[in-house]
Amino acid sequence: MYDLAERFKISRKTVSSILHRTGVQIRGRLTAEQVDKAVQLYVSGQSLARIANKLGTTANTVRTRLFERGVRTRDRHGRER
Repeated sequence: MYDLAERFKISRKTVSSILHRTGVQIRGRLTAEQVDKAVQLYVSGQSLARIANKLGTTANTVRTRLFERGVRTRDRHGRER
C-alpha cells in the first residue's frame, strides 16, 4: 500500500480507501467468518503461522483477532500463556 501511495503521489489512507471502496481484499483484514475459522483452527491445535497462511494474512493479525475474541494463546511448546 505504501508503494502505491508513493507511486501515485497520494496518501496511504487514500490508497486504502480506494481499495476498500472497490472491494479489494487487503492483506491482514479478516472477515468475521474468517476470524471464526481462525478461532476454530487455533483451538484445534494449529499454529498461528499455519492459520495465517490459510487465510492469506500474517500470524500477528491472527494473534490480534484471537486476542480480541478472548482466546488464550500458546507458547512455542503448546502451553497456555
